[in-house]
Amino acid sequence: MEIIKNTVVTLDYTVRDPEGNVVDDGANPLVYLHGGYDAIFPLLEEKLHGMNEGDKLNLKLQPDDAFGEFDESLVLVEDRELFPADIEVGMAFERVGDDGEDDMVFRITDIAEKKVVVDGNHPLAGTALVFDVTVREVRMATKEELEHGHVHGEHGHHH
Repeated sequence: MEIIKNTVVTLDYTVRDPEGNVVDDGANPLVYLHGGYDAIFPLLEEKLHGMNEGDKLNLKLQPDDAFGEFDESLVLVEDRELFPADIEVGMAFERVGDDGEDDMVFRITDIAEKKVVVDGNHPLAGTALVFDVTVREVRMATKEELEHGHVHGEHGHHH
């Protein structure tokens, strides 16, 4: 079956950085609803459109087409007293915006005596990504999946 709008696509994949280091080994297949539902990177979705089960794709996404460029302004140095005592490097938290909604996720990247460095960039910001993809399965989405805008069942969303 061909990948067209409103199909559920199952991909076997591996993602590497440009030096060949594995970023995601694809231990679990990627299952997504195709056709502009923001489930995968738009350029990857565009290149998969029209492919069939068994087809293979090798695609390099530049940072702008993946997790964006690294934004130095999202690296902040904050007073240690603003954080709980038990914080550790690598922990993440959501900064709440002025409207009370979750605004963005920050990771703690360094802790000094009286300062904490937090980074709002995605860990892969600024990194090109190389996808090796094989289309494993393509099927028409169910009415419920289309109504909800995501895949249900194995490797998809579970309510």
